[in-house]
Amino acid sequence: MVIHAVSLILALTFFCPVAWGGDRQACLSCHFTHYEKHGNCTGCHGGNGDSARENIAHSGLISGRYAWFTMGDSAIMKEGERLLEALACRRCHVSGGVGNRLATSLDSVVKIRTVDEIAATILAPGSEMPDLGLSEPRTDAVVNALLGGAKKKGSTVVKPLVVHFKGRGGMGKDVFSRKCGPCHRALTEKLGALGTGNSAPNLSGLLSPYYPKSYKTNGKWTEKALRQWLENPRKIRLDARMPPVPLKEDELRELVQILSVSGE
Repeated sequence: MVIHAVSLILALTFFCPVAWGGDRQACLSCHFTHYEKHGNCTGCHGGNGDSARENIAHSGLISGRYAWFTMGDSAIMKEGERLLEALACRRCHVSGGVGNRLATSLDSVVKIRTVDEIAATILAPGSEMPDLGLSEPRTDAVVNALLGGAKKKGSTVVKPLVVHFKGRGGMGKDVFSRKCGPCHRALTEKLGALGTGNSAPNLSGLLSPYYPKSYKTNGKWTEKALRQWLENPRKIRLDARMPPVPLKEDELRELVQILSVSGE
């Protein structure tokens, strides 16, 4: 009886795949080990390491192209973080615990959507998200940066977003829709998505720290800067194609309120 028990233990030890770090991972019954020093299978790729059934084991799987965020300071992670800044993603989204809350927190999205769904949204965005025009390799880098940011930040409790419905009363009567909307779009805290134009820059988060520093030469957009720009854009930038936009004082104040963001 004792001999049979010992034999069973030895058989289980031999045939049950055990990943590095002492964690038993059924993944190794099909896959070879790689990057052993970086942890176990599910630590990098997600999924379910307790099951040998493919549909269960691969549930929530992160393929290799999106798993570079687990490898530390890799070139792909650096490129992804650079793109997050260059594309000003945080003017609308929170990533790594930092950014405006005009749209869904990307720290939360990575926990409820698959990496393929996130990549597909970046490549073919919804109606209110700008088309970033990224290639697949650059999209992979951004997804890695989002996963890495969420991993560093961990779980936090955040206030729910305010939902704005289209077709509400008074829609289109605000100063942005009347004076800016034909050329620009903006996602705003106060009124939601405004504007219908795509011929000029998206102004979401314009008066926040996360909007690109494009006033004059690498300058930050402020209320004062906005007023000067609207008075005569070509006085600020000689090659500006935008004409002056004369606004009354109450319209200027309303516009500033619409474009302001309350903070993280």
